[in-house]
Amino acid sequence: MTKKIEAIIREEKIDAVKHALFDLGIMGFNISSVRGRGRELQVRMNRHNGGSVHVDLTPRAQVNILLSDENVPATVEAILNAAYTGADGDGLIYVYPVDEVIRINTRERGHAAIMYEGDIDARHGVTA
Repeated sequence: MTKKIEAIIREEKIDAVKHALFDLGIMGFNISSVRGRGRELQVRMNRHNGGSVHVDLTPRAQVNILLSDENVPATVEAILNAAYTGADGDGLIYVYPVDEVIRINTRERGHAAIMYEGDIDARHGVTA
């Protein structure tokens, strides 16, 4: 089965998380800029065009990874270690089941659709 890991992390931890994923053998992932709010509620007032704007959303990065079930624990641990500062606002990691994956250009499905040459599965001898 395939899983999706979605991690919300501090923007300044993007490089550390990327390197941790590369070192583990995770070749395919997406990182997006997001804004959100958690327990660390940070409210500030910004001046904009002569008025005040109430800002309570903090910039964060969202990392999305699809991978095999057996790679989830090591990947989660790598993200935890790379994204950790010990302060409120370090983020969250979600793990979801994925019912189907289809690579558009080759029409590969399932595990074959998420494999990359030299990735974590190839390092461990897993085949599609």
